[in-house]
Amino acid sequence: MHSRWIVALGSLAFALTVGAQTVYKKEGKDGPVFSDVPSPGASAVELPPANVIQMPVPAATPAPAAPPPVPYRNLVIVAPEAQGTIHSNTGAFDIRAQLSPALRGSDRILVSLDGNLLKSRFRSPNVHITEADWNAAANSNDAQHSVQLTVVDAKGEPLIASAPVSFYVQRATVAKQRRAR
Repeated sequence: MHSRWIVALGSLAFALTVGAQTVYKKEGKDGPVFSDVPSPGASAVELPPANVIQMPVPAATPAPAAPPPVPYRNLVIVAPEAQGTIHSNTGAFDIRAQLSPALRGSDRILVSLDGNLLKSRFRSPNVHITEADWNAAANSNDAQHSVQLTVVDAKGEPLIASAPVSFYVQRATVAKQRRAR
């Protein structure tokens, strides 16, 4: 098997070198004799140009299109609980949500607090609302508040939104208590 490859490669190498040299023809007793070395009575043979075939360049196959992302099926706020109470003197609290399937790389979560959209975009369905967020968005005079989450794509287009969740915030106060008499 290996000897066939060696013979094929040798023949190819010889064929490539023949086109680059002068070939001589001389009539011998058994017919014409061809050589690359001139001898008495030999004449140079004019060879036609070698046949060259230009192989067409194969068209580039386009990369297969990425399958469209699976749409979000579910976004539910787990905390704060609906009609539940959180205890916070500053307004800071945590939101926990379940999102299915998981948040994709370029998608973000927007938070609406009391109908006012927070400026930040979040990379997780678990969000910490800071005192600054609270002061910027919450209706601080009300005891009842609402929160809603929306997943948006890189262009800001909404993909799924949770149902709004109403909850109460209890703040500690210092007040004089009456003494029972």
